[in-house]
Amino acid sequence: MEMTPEENGYLEREGAGTGTLGKAMAVLEAVATADRPQRFTDILRSVRQPRGTLHRLLGHLVEEGLLVQRGDLSYEPGLRLLKLAYRSWSGNRFRDIAAPYLLRLHEMTGETVHLGVLRDTEIIYVDKVESRQTVRMSSQIGKASPAYCTGIGKAALSSLPEPEVERIAARIQFHPFTERTHRSAAALLAEIEEIRRQGHAFDREEHEAEICCVAAPIAVPEHELVGGISVTGPSYRVSTTQLAGWSADVRKAANDIEEELRIRLGPGRGGA
Repeated sequence: MEMTPEENGYLEREGAGTGTLGKAMAVLEAVATADRPQRFTDILRSVRQPRGTLHRLLGHLVEEGLLVQRGDLSYEPGLRLLKLAYRSWSGNRFRDIAAPYLLRLHEMTGETVHLGVLRDTEIIYVDKVESRQTVRMSSQIGKASPAYCTGIGKAALSSLPEPEVERIAARIQFHPFTERTHRSAAALLAEIEEIRRQGHAFDREEHEAEICCVAAPIAVPEHELVGGISVTGPSYRVSTTQLAGWSADVRKAANDIEEELRIRLGPGRGGA
């Protein structure tokens, strides 16, 4: 795959201010967040690093057990990376504290319940209780989704000060996942105002067709924790009326999680 002069110039400019660790992290993220094993050319397009640099980084990451090269020469996360991820999830106090409330909502609704944290313009799912129904969600723990078109994402954004939400919205590239996805910062900000008034958010098939949810924010600013909790289901089974009927229970779960986080983490005792 040949690079154009413009692309080579871009790589030189980007590489000048990026350290080896940052480049390696970009490669790890490209492989770990992909939906399938990544070939060299896939990673090259994603991270936009010089071929030689990428070859060396991939070699080092394979040697360290962070990546594995398959028989077809594609790459996937290695056991060492998965072990580190497991240790991170198992030690996450936010997840541990919230777990009983997720189970309670799941038992009440029978649908999928998600817990997520806001990271810049994305929501990272940190826990999930799967629906008892035969049709299930494609979401995965550790997976990132855009905040602007997910219930948890919009709920989390609503808990931030308005100037901060405006700064985040200005950085978002509004990709239309469905015909109901927000196309602009103005549309998103208008809905955020509505969410602040109601105390909960909806995903009305904005990220995935036929998937909807109701969500509420969880925010503990003193521990730099902003996220949310949601109940999610397919639109043919879960109506807008049903979601609205669950909203009070979702808000209560979010409030209870917030209160317990403040009690158990305490002032000045680090984050989740």
